[in-house]
Amino acid sequence: MANEEDDPVVQEVDVYLAKSLAEKLYLFQYPVRPASMTYDDIPHLSARIKPKQQKVELEMAIDTLNPNYCRSKGEQIALNVDGTCADETSTYSSKLMDKQTFCSSQTTSNTSRYAAALYRQGELHLTPLHGILQLRPSFSYLDKADAKHREREAASEAGDSSQDEAEEDVKQITVRFSRPESEQARQRRVQSYEFLQKKHAEEPWVHLHYHGLRDSRSEHERQYLLCQGCSSAENTELIKSPSEYLLMLVPPSQEEEKDKPVAPSNVLSMAQLRTLPLADQIKILMKNVKVMPFANLMSLLGPSVDSVAVLRGIQKVAMLVQGNWVVKSDILYPKDSSSPHSGVPAEVLCRGRDFVMWKFTQSRWVVRKEVATVTKLCAEDVKDFLEHMAVVRINRGWEFVLPHDGEFIRKHPDVVQRQHMLWTGIQAKLEKVYNLVKETTPKQPDGQSGPAGLVSGDQRVQVAKSRAQQNHTLLERELQRRKEQVRASAVLPGVQIKEEPLSEEGEEEEEQAVEEGEPMDTSPSGGFHSRLTNGLPVGWAVGGDGFNGHLPPSCASTPVAQELRAFVEATFQRQFVLTLSELKRLFNLHLASLPPGHTLFSGISDRMLQDTVLAAGCKQILVPFPPQTAASPDEQKVFALWESGDMSDQHRQVLLEIFSKNYRVRRNMIQSRLTQECGEDLSKQEVDKVLKDCCVSYGGMWYLKGTVQS
Repeated sequence: MANEEDDPVVQEVDVYLAKSLAEKLYLFQYPVRPASMTYDDIPHLSARIKPKQQKVELEMAIDTLNPNYCRSKGEQIALNVDGTCADETSTYSSKLMDKQTFCSSQTTSNTSRYAAALYRQGELHLTPLHGILQLRPSFSYLDKADAKHREREAASEAGDSSQDEAEEDVKQITVRFSRPESEQARQRRVQSYEFLQKKHAEEPWVHLHYHGLRDSRSEHERQYLLCQGCSSAENTELIKSPSEYLLMLVPPSQEEEKDKPVAPSNVLSMAQLRTLPLADQIKILMKNVKVMPFANLMSLLGPSVDSVAVLRGIQKVAMLVQGNWVVKSDILYPKDSSSPHSGVPAEVLCRGRDFVMWKFTQSRWVVRKEVATVTKLCAEDVKDFLEHMAVVRINRGWEFVLPHDGEFIRKHPDVVQRQHMLWTGIQAKLEKVYNLVKETTPKQPDGQSGPAGLVSGDQRVQVAKSRAQQNHTLLERELQRRKEQVRASAVLPGVQIKEEPLSEEGEEEEEQAVEEGEPMDTSPSGGFHSRLTNGLPVGWAVGGDGFNGHLPPSCASTPVAQELRAFVEATFQRQFVLTLSELKRLFNLHLASLPPGHTLFSGISDRMLQDTVLAAGCKQILVPFPPQTAASPDEQKVFALWESGDMSDQHRQVLLEIFSKNYRVRRNMIQSRLTQECGEDLSKQEVDKVLKDCCVSYGGMWYLKGTVQS
C-alpha cells in the first residue's frame, strides 16, 4: 500500500490496435550516427528488396564535403574497385567513394511481441511489426577490388608467357560425360549450402522508391498507423477482464507439467487410443506392431468392439499372410517419402516389401539374398522389410514371425477368398515388374519346418507318386458322378454336349509332374474337382468346355450369371478391347471390392467368363501374334465389344477386322481403310476416337490394347 501511494496513477491512456499495416510494417535499425544527423538528412540513392528472403539493400550518399571525409582514401578505394577506366559498369562514376551500401539481416524470427506505437491526443495506437531488419554496411566493393586485382595479375602473367613462347603447345584433353544423377545424389545437392545460396541469389530484386520523412506520401502512409475505427466493438483484442489481463501479465507456471512423465512422440497410451475412431485405432496398432493375429487385435480393442467392423477396417490397412495380418506397405511408406538408407522413393520400397509379403504367402521361409537380387534394393532396406515380419534363423534364412493361424482361416472363408483375389492381382503385377517365372510348386504343408530348398528331388517324386495313388480312385469316382449328373440334368434337344477324356489328361499331367520332380495337387479340393466346376452349379462346365460356347438357359438366369454379365457389360462399355489376362485382373479387383458373402465368391471358371463375354455381344479377335512372341495364352485371347449402340460401331468393326489379319498396323493404312469403308467425309476426330478406344501406339505402329510386347 505504501508503494502505491508513493507511485500514484497520473493519467489513464486508451490503447488501440491498428491493423492497416499489420502485414506490411518493417522496422529498420540503422548503424549509430551522431545525434545531430538523421538518416532522413542523407540522400537515399536507391533501394531494393527480395520479398521471399525479406532482404533489403539501401544505397546512401556520403557527404564528401564534410571535413571529416578523407578524400585521398576515397579516391584510392574507387581506383581499386573500378580501375583507371570509367564506364557504365563502374561502381563509383565520380572516381571517388561517394556512396555506401547497407544490407539487411533479420534480428529475430518471432516478431509477434513487437509493435510500433504512435501517441496522439491522449491515445496510444499500436501496429504489430511484420519484421525487424538490421542494416549493416556492405563491403562487397572490396570483393570487386580483389577480383580486379586478380584479373590484372592474370593478364600480366599471360603477357609474359606469350613473349617467351612462340606458339602454344598442343595439349591432350580428356572429354568426360556426366552420369545420370540418382535420386539420392539429387537430394544431397538440393540440401547443400551452395544450392541454397544459388537459389537465394536467383531471386530477382524488386526496386523501391524511397520517400523522406516530410514527403507527402510518407504523411499519407503514416495515417495508417492510427486505428481507423476507434469504437470498442472493433478493438475486442484489447478488451479483457481484470482476471484475463492478469493472466496475460503473469502466465501460470509450467513446473507442474514438467513433473508429469512425458511419453515419446511415437507412443500412444491405450487410454488415449480408445478415444480415437475405430479405423484410426486399427491403423495405429498395425503401424506399430506390423504383424498381428486377429485374436490379439480384438483383445487390444476391447470386448465391446464389433468383430465385423474390425474385419472391415483391418482389410483397409493390412494384408492376410498365413492367417495373420501384416500392415500394408503404403501405410509404412506413404507417398512422397523415401528410404532413410538409400533414398529410393516410397513406390519402389512398397513394391519390394510387397514382394517379401507375397513370398511369405507361398512359404514360411525367405532368403534375403534372393529378395535383394530380385528387387535390386540395398541390404539395409531388405533387412528392414524382413525384420517387420520375420525372424532370422542361422544357416536357414528368415522364418515368418507368427505360426500359421488356421482357426481364423476356418472361421472367415469369405475374407480369405477376398484376400486371395488381392494377392493374385499383386502377384501378376510383381511378375510383370520383376520378370518373375510363375510359381508352379505347391505350398508346403503346415507342419513342414524347413525351407523348400531343403527337400530333395527324390523326396518330391515319392510324395507325388504316393498322393497320386491314394487319390486316383477317389478322382475317378468323382469324375463319373459328375458326368452322370450332367447327363441327367442338362438334356437339351438338338444340342450335343462335348466330353473330353479328363482322366487321361489328368494322368498325363500327373506323370509329367512326377518326371519333373514336382508334386501335383491331387487332393479332392483341387485337381480335377476344381477344374470341373470351380464351385459352380453342375452343368456349367463339362470337360473344360461350355455348351457349344454358350451357357445353358437354366444357368444363364442364375444370380451368379446375372452379376457376372453385368460386370462384363460394364467393363467392355468402358474399355472396348481387353485380353483375357487383363479381364481376369479387373475381375479380381472387382471381387476384392465386394462385401463378404457376395454371390460371385461362389467361384467363376475361365470358361464361364469367356462364355459370358461372348454372350454379352463381344467377339474374339484372332490377332496373328508373331511366332517369337512372349505373350501368355491368356494374353493372346483378345475380346472386343462388337456393338455398343453408338455412332462409332462401324468404324470400330472395320478396325477390328484389320487387326484380325495384322498384328500391328500403321496409321495411314487404318486411315485409308476407314475412308474406303465409311466414306470420304470421315473426320480426323472420328479416327482419333476409335484409335483411342481400341488401340495403343508404340514405336510409330498401332496395336490393339494389351497386345503390344515391349
